[in-house]
Amino acid sequence: MNDLINIQKKLIPQVIEIMERRYSILRQISLSEPIGRRTLSNMLEISERIVRSETEVLKEQNLINVAVSGMTVTEEGLDLLDQLKDIMNDVMGLSQLQHRVKEKLGIKKVIIVPGDFEKNESLLKDVAKQGAEYFLSILKDNSVVAVTGGSTMLEFANSLKSDKKYNQTTIVPARGGVGKDVETQSNNIVAILGKKLGAHYKLLHVPDELGVEAMKTLSLEPEIHKTLNFVLNTDILVFGIGRADEMATRRKLPKEQVEEILSKGAVGEAFGYYFNKNGEIVYELNTVGIKLETFKSVKNNIAIFAGSSKAEAVTAISKLNDNMVIITDEQSAYKILEVN
Repeated sequence: MNDLINIQKKLIPQVIEIMERRYSILRQISLSEPIGRRTLSNMLEISERIVRSETEVLKEQNLINVAVSGMTVTEEGLDLLDQLKDIMNDVMGLSQLQHRVKEKLGIKKVIIVPGDFEKNESLLKDVAKQGAEYFLSILKDNSVVAVTGGSTMLEFANSLKSDKKYNQTTIVPARGGVGKDVETQSNNIVAILGKKLGAHYKLLHVPDELGVEAMKTLSLEPEIHKTLNFVLNTDILVFGIGRADEMATRRKLPKEQVEEILSKGAVGEAFGYYFNKNGEIVYELNTVGIKLETFKSVKNNIAIFAGSSKAEAVTAISKLNDNMVIITDEQSAYKILEVN
């Protein structure tokens, strides 16, 4: 396939250009449907005239539907997108980029979706979908799966589609609750995943950050103790990446504490630990859930994130466990390569 693509690039380069453009248009419609031509034109930075002519071709090929409410992708269109994914990764240079990032970080695998999340936030849907597909590809029944909270993890849970039931698998929160948004709490995400997979699931009805005495007392409560034991035996950990400054704000830490964390060179946060760019812990919160020792021993860590501003954070965290897979957007991948 690579040989054929290279021949086409030399002999009839316009074929590759048209293919890439139509693929990008079809993919963006799938991410933002229903969507109008003008909005699509702005998102892809392509003229409305070109969008109009290309979508007419896609409509004639029964790849999209056009209605007053906007354009949507047909089942045939979705099937084609799936078939083209690996081919277009080669055409757009993503396969090589994935290899470069994997080698730089020294981790198990890198999966990249085309585009820049900072310019097009709808890419989070594609990143989450790729994360869900990879997760299902390694999930075996009789596993313990731990999941963190956050908007990316909620998108991941919503993206997951499985006809198979995993009735011997247990899904647990990797941490207690952070913030006030119930929808993005790990408990809610665990419940969504448990129901979709037909799996058992345990909830952790405690805030993420507790005082030492309160944590000792709550950890003795039978249901909480049982859930924390499952967390200790995690087989697959799925988590989002947090920038140190953003997570400190989200946790509503006092200003003085935030300043102390950042003054120590913290660039990323995971599970209540703040890391500098070398992957060293510079600050630790007393949190409920997965501990650093468990994270380091888990054989399947899946980090799903979008946004080049998190490049330093993921680079730091990747130093702690090389059994790690990251799923992100193209621009974030390029940013990771720039991180010293």
